[in-house]
Amino acid sequence: MLHPVGPLPAVVYWRRRLLVLGCAVGVLGGGGWLGAAAATGSPEEDAVVSAPDGGSAPAPALDQVVPSLVAVQLPSPPPTAVPAEDPEEQDPEQPPAESLPVDGGPCSNDMIGVEVRPTPASSPVGSKPTFDLVVTNVSPVSCVRSLDKGLQEIVMVDGSGTRVWGSNDCFPEETTDPRTLQPGESVVFPVVWGGLSSTPGCTAERTPPAPGDYRLRGRLDTATSPDATFTLT
Repeated sequence: MLHPVGPLPAVVYWRRRLLVLGCAVGVLGGGGWLGAAAATGSPEEDAVVSAPDGGSAPAPALDQVVPSLVAVQLPSPPPTAVPAEDPEEQDPEQPPAESLPVDGGPCSNDMIGVEVRPTPASSPVGSKPTFDLVVTNVSPVSCVRSLDKGLQEIVMVDGSGTRVWGSNDCFPEETTDPRTLQPGESVVFPVVWGGLSSTPGCTAERTPPAPGDYRLRGRLDTATSPDATFTLT
């Protein structure tokens, strides 16, 4: 090996051996460099991002990663203001306030009181007692009410509620009598009972009611009175 033998000079054989040795060293060195590059990766390859279609896409720009300064500094919208409740708005659960009566206006039924007063409270059978129909203004203001005779009536009923007599059955009267009643003022209308029974229109036979307790009811148009007790002895 150290003393080549051949027809050529020895220096030729040494040159050939050096050339082969250099090629082997070059091949070994190139393979090592390629292995190191594959293990660590290349900076240029790290900057390439795969695109959805399989190709390469450039790295995202800085303004796509960092949010805009204007967007960051925009203030959030103020909260929606709740309108204040109107103090004059009435609670739907509360009933509306009742209007006060007007001085000098018409007398409604709740502004007057109707009452029957038997004078006396008891009478013998067949007598002719007097019953007073009393109308009173119970409101704090003056008011006007029609007190026509045709609107006035007193009715007598027995203990079972059967009608016995009515003041308008046989002798109805028609008058026109509008009046202004002052607060607390009372008007009395005396009605004389003839002591006999009657029916509306006075068509049935009239007879004296039997002794006992009866009730008297008065009215002025649609305003009515509580019952008053009257006794026949």
